[in-house]
Amino acid sequence: MASHNYFVYITTNPKRTTLYTGVTNDLPRRLKEHFLNSGNPASFAGKYFCYNLIYYERHTHVEHAIVREKEIKKWNRSKKEELINSFNPFWKFLNLEVEDE
Repeated sequence: MASHNYFVYITTNPKRTTLYTGVTNDLPRRLKEHFLNSGNPASFAGKYFCYNLIYYERHTHVEHAIVREKEIKKWNRSKKEELINSFNPFWKFLNLEVEDE
């Protein structure tokens, strides 16, 4: 059976004031889509310019990734910040790092 990769991720805007949580099977492609959608008021990530990756986790089953995304989306800002800080304490933008994966 082939190995599958699904990612739950959190992006933020350039000033790190807004967080967006999503799920995808192609993280580099999805980040490019967020960037190209910047400023589009029809989507949350676009409206708030959330295209900078600050957190991600990999799952092998789409069902697990979706459950995890929904769990994180229910959290308050403080709890999301704790998760991000445990993975990326300086909130470095990780977009270039995942392009090569």
